Amino acid sequence: MQQISFVFVALIFFGVIILTNAIRILREYERGVVFRLGRLIGEKGPGLILLIPLIDKMVKVSLRTVVLDIPPQDVITKDNVSIKVNAVVYFRVLHAAKAIVEVENYLFATSQLSQTTLRSILGQSELDDLLAQRDKINNQLQVIIDEHTEPWGIKVSNVEVKQIDLPPEMQRAMARQAEAERERRAKVVHAEGELQASQKLSEAAAIMGQNSIALQLRYLQTMTEVGADKNSTIIFPFPMDLIEPFLKKLSEGK
Repeated sequence: MQQISFVFVALIFFGVIILTNAIRILREYERGVVFRLGRLIGEKGPGLILLIPLIDKMVKVSLRTVVLDIPPQDVITKDNVSIKVNAVVYFRVLHAAKAIVEVENYLFATSQLSQTTLRSILGQSELDDLLAQRDKINNQLQVIIDEHTEPWGIKVSNVEVKQIDLPPEMQRAMARQAEAERERRAKVVHAEGELQASQKLSEAAAIMGQNSIALQLRYLQTMTEVGADKNSTIIFPFPMDLIEPFLKKLSEGK
């Protein structure tokens, strides 16, 4: 009787082990790649999965978007500037079976491919293009990496260059360049203002020259503005055309 009870308990124990190995539950974002005696059966999930114990083997793959951080890479640009660049890659697995069968470790492979592509593409660009055309370079990186990872069942949705570290001497040179550019713009604006002011003064002088009374009124207005500042001494030019008639009379009298 005791022997029968022991056999019954052993059968229950082995039955629990078999059921534990045969039943799998996959979440909504997970897929199971099933191999039967080494041969690929296909993808299963999500939900309840039944496997044949000791015959079927399953590898779980997450279908969620993976954010892959690319460590800083030493890059020499097309114009021979040494910089450090890091980036981030967003991708997800579309076909779990390809991600397991076609490549040994799709995470490591995608990381290495992203690093080499980043160095290659940035090495073909000049520093000014890297700083001014960041979106264009991001799109170019995304297209190239996605093309190479497509056979692995991976879709690269986005690539972003996060930071470009410049050497200190290059930062100082760019600061001097920016300062010189601002000074150039200031001088151009000042020159344009002087040109416009001279044109307006020329037009005003032409209008006043047509009427001597207008010129006299402007002269008297200037004297009023100068005298309003409470100056003890006022020095102002005296137009010669006002005293020219008197000078002529004096010369005729002599």
